[in-house]
Amino acid sequence: QVQLVESGGGLVQPGGSLRLSCAASGSIFSMYVMGWYRQAPGKQRDMVATMTSGGATNYADSVKGRFTISRDNAKNTVYLQMNSLNAEDTAVYYCNLILVQLGRRYWGQGTQVTVSS
Repeated sequence: QVQLVESGGGLVQPGGSLRLSCAASGSIFSMYVMGWYRQAPGKQRDMVATMTSGGATNYADSVKGRFTISRDNAKNTVYLQMNSLNAEDTAVYYCNLILVQLGRRYWGQGTQVTVSS
């Protein structure tokens, strides 16, 4: 059983920064994709940033140059550093893990990020 625990959301002013963390527990196999999605009210859940077990990263166009995904393998933790935040970044952010070899997908509980003055 895999569990994802997110932390780091909150209220931040426009132009500010936040760092989200997602710690994975359970059986994490060698081939995986781990990352972040977000969902604003009334909108679909969209990919923000992902990182494969091999280290390849992918970003949504709207966050390129502002957000950075990274990981700590020893802690089974992935991070999302968010800089130059604006109101359009306001959403619930969800951690996501895909275990490629098993074809299984897991979601965290979500953490709210609100960008407002």
